Amino acid sequence: MRRLIGSGAPWEVQVGYSRAVRVGNVVQVAGTTATVNGAVVGVNDAYEQTRVALEIIRDALEDAGARLEDVVRTRMFVTDIARWQEVGRAHGEVFGDIRPAATMVQVAALIDPAHLVEIEAEAIVS
Repeated sequence: MRRLIGSGAPWEVQVGYSRAVRVGNVVQVAGTTATVNGAVVGVNDAYEQTRVALEIIRDALEDAGARLEDVVRTRMFVTDIARWQEVGRAHGEVFGDIRPAATMVQVAALIDPAHLVEIEAEAIVS
C-alpha cells in the first residue's frame, strides 16, 4: 500500500511530488526547506532554517504515522559547507539521541537563493 502525504504546497502538483510517501513501514520525506506559507523562514540563518525544516519533517512523519525516533537516515544539502556547525547543531538537537545515518554535502544552489539548507529523511516504523 502506497500512501502519499502532502503539505498543500502548490508546487507539489506542479512538479509531481509528495512531502512524504509511506510504503509499508517505510516513510521517505522529500527534500524539505524552511519555507512556510510560501516564505523562507530564517533568511541568512542556517541554524534557524535547519530547525524549521526539521519541524516540517517531523510533521510529515507524524502525518505518515511515524516519529522522529523512527528516522534511520537524513541527508542535508547546504549551500555553504563552512556553516556546517550551525546546521549540525540544529540536527543534533533533534537527533542527538536517535543518531540516524546522516550525510551533509555542499551543493551549488537550492531552488530559492534564500535557502541555505534542504533536508531529506527516511524512517522505518517498527
